[in-house]
Amino acid sequence: MVEEVHGVRVLTVPGAGPALRSGDDALDLIAATYEHQADFIAIPVERFDPEFFTLSNGLAGEFLQKLANYRLRVAIIGDLSERTSASNALRDFVWESNRRRQSWFLATRAELDDRLASEGASAGA
Repeated sequence: MVEEVHGVRVLTVPGAGPALRSGDDALDLIAATYEHQADFIAIPVERFDPEFFTLSNGLAGEFLQKLANYRLRVAIIGDLSERTSASNALRDFVWESNRRRQSWFLATRAELDDRLASEGASAGA
């Protein structure tokens, strides 16, 4: 589903479907953004293979870098508190990502809407 949120075309990936984990999965999403003329992807955390969040295997880095190479922004939406409390590396990665504009890890869709609204307000100021 694609919707415009504060001037940004957001492709929302459904919660049900095959697990995402690889660069090829990222390429499939990139193709979908081009098909729907979206420039932002919102992905529920439950769509990811649990191994995605083990940073040492490089899956998250490869996936997110492919999106960045195509200048596509992404929000991974859902509760990561158990995973971040169990992994300092993941906690730090999430914190650093959320300080930038490329990849966000957000607890709720409302947080995404708020961030996009803030960006729109900043751009208009």
